Amino acid sequence: MIIKDIMIQRVVTIDSCDSVFNACIKLLDERIGCIVVLEEGFCVGIVTERDFIERTILMNRDPQDTKVKEIMTPNIVTITSLDKIEDALNKMRKYRIKKLPVVNNDNLIGIVTISDIAHARPELTKRFIESWIKPRWDE
Repeated sequence: MIIKDIMIQRVVTIDSCDSVFNACIKLLDERIGCIVVLEEGFCVGIVTERDFIERTILMNRDPQDTKVKEIMTPNIVTITSLDKIEDALNKMRKYRIKKLPVVNNDNLIGIVTISDIAHARPELTKRFIESWIKPRWDE
């Protein structure tokens, strides 16, 4: 099975210069956990619920004055629609992430999350979670 078979095609995006406040409204309205950040149409980052908490609220920043680019995770890891699901899991494990924007020729065409993979291939996800969590206990 390949990424194209399970990815979400409708990706919610926001401009990097938009406010964190507007991003939070989008997150709430769309009932999602992350937003892909764009600059001039190109994918430059991702902002998650955790980023809003750790990089805005806990740092006592004003969400209306703080730009998305100030709290986003830059240099994001991506995947293509023709890659295998196992490739996505390997990237998620390696970079300790749960969401991968899907790009073809630098164009954002979708997103795939660990939840999408869990629904499509639960047996892979179980092994992934075990391999991801176990090393943390050993540290």
